Amino acid sequence: MQDVLDPAMPLLAPILAVALAVAGGLLASWLLRRIVLRFNRNQPALRETSRVARLPLRLALCLIGVRIALGLTTEDAGWRRNLDHALQIALIGSIAWLAIAVLLIIETMVLTRYRVDVADNRRARRLRTQVILARRIGVALIVIVALGIAMLTFPAIQALGAGLLASAGVISIVAGLAAQTSLVNVFAGIQLAFTDAIRVDDVVVVQKEWGRIEEITLTYVVVHIWDDRRLILPSTYFTTTPFENWTRRQSEVMGTVEFDLDWRAPVEDMRAELKRVLAGTELWDERVGILQITDATAGFVRVRILVSAADSATLFDLRCLIREELVLFLQQEHPTALPHVRLESLGAVSLGSGTPGPAAPSGTSAKQQGKVSAADEPGRHPADPHDSQLFTGSIEAIQRSKAFTGPGEEVFEDRDKSIASQN
Repeated sequence: MQDVLDPAMPLLAPILAVALAVAGGLLASWLLRRIVLRFNRNQPALRETSRVARLPLRLALCLIGVRIALGLTTEDAGWRRNLDHALQIALIGSIAWLAIAVLLIIETMVLTRYRVDVADNRRARRLRTQVILARRIGVALIVIVALGIAMLTFPAIQALGAGLLASAGVISIVAGLAAQTSLVNVFAGIQLAFTDAIRVDDVVVVQKEWGRIEEITLTYVVVHIWDDRRLILPSTYFTTTPFENWTRRQSEVMGTVEFDLDWRAPVEDMRAELKRVLAGTELWDERVGILQITDATAGFVRVRILVSAADSATLFDLRCLIREELVLFLQQEHPTALPHVRLESLGAVSLGSGTPGPAAPSGTSAKQQGKVSAADEPGRHPADPHDSQLFTGSIEAIQRSKAFTGPGEEVFEDRDKSIASQN
């Protein structure tokens, strides 16, 4: 029996050590999580977020324990070196995973202290933008460093790395030229994050579109348009192109409502109606609410209303409400104030002078006045456009008109007699 157990002792010892190491790693991760949660009992969000770090923490502690157990219970053999190399790469990956989870926990803890669903949230939105971008930069750096460390564990790659370092200058130039656009966008994204030009949830107008900043990455910015479209712009757009930021310092904005009305518009009554509308709505922030006539040309007067609201979305609703209420008020109470088009009829134009002549007394015929219309003259079209130039205005013109009147009445009488004699 002793002879059977002796060959198995070298194999049982490492297995038992590995089992104890795994159990110790699980117990250590549980204790560490309990301690962290106890010291942060006032942060309920940490309990939910800390779950993302539970698995990588267990894996890292167990891998550390297994490597130590194998090093103490086994001899330096080829299989152990290969297994230790694999465990080392797995440990590097688990530590990188744990570091990323820690960044997510820190981000959550910071953001939960600053709410963005309040009226004055400019500082919170600024901090949110910077923390999110810093976390993304950190994740990218962790992944790159972890891959680099894992590759350096291979002896062949270490020898290759020495040769690459010798030509690092040439490689950096080539890489810089190849990734010039991407690097410019990355630096532009970092600039946007820490210069406070735009923040998450800022209201902006870009490409003639109104929307909110939904996401800021290292290379592009997502703008949520008012009709639920997404406008994706490179980060360099916001560092090289002018744009409107309606919430740069504060969210309060002002807007106008304009009417083109008749000159009989009741301005004072409209002011009273505007005050009534503003007093009865919660959309108005009670800062600005005035009515003025800003223009009076082309037969109309332009009435301009200037109002203010807490934010741009509320301002849009307030402007629509004022426009609807005042249009209804003018329709019902002052219909004469609505726009009118006026036409003025002029009197008769005197012969050849181009100025209105005196009105003819009642009962006077056209022949008594010495005027004959185009319809009364034989052979003349009643609406001849050349009357004012060829056949009227002088004695010579009248003589010319006779040449165009056709044969006289006696000619028509002779024609009628000849036709009757033939019959």
